[in-house]
Amino acid sequence: MTERPGIPLDGDDGLPRDAGGPVFREPWEAQAFALAVHLVESGYFDRSEWAEALGEEIRAAQERGDPDRGGTYYRHWLSALERLCAAKGLAAEDAVQRRTEEWRRAYVETPHGERVVLWGREER
Repeated sequence: MTERPGIPLDGDDGLPRDAGGPVFREPWEAQAFALAVHLVESGYFDRSEWAEALGEEIRAAQERGDPDRGGTYYRHWLSALERLCAAKGLAAEDAVQRRTEEWRRAYVETPHGERVVLWGREER
């Protein structure tokens, strides 16, 4: 596995890690990470576009008062990804908002301890 600039890799799975293991707190963070890497590697946008978009999201969040303690990093990652995908015509902003609301509703309506299901597909 080759190391990508700015993303320390350790192991065959290619996931960023620190001394404690994978750096993702929740599955959606790993999914957002993987999607961004895939889109860069597929040529939908390049690394410099990605870095610029992510940097802009982080700066904007800090200007809004984000204390930058690490817990919101992948929220900024997701916002940058959504913005770039909309700008490139890969996903319409209204479609992203609609799907976000569908998942939010499914999450709220799912009993504690059960898998969240959207349209018969399980979120694992």
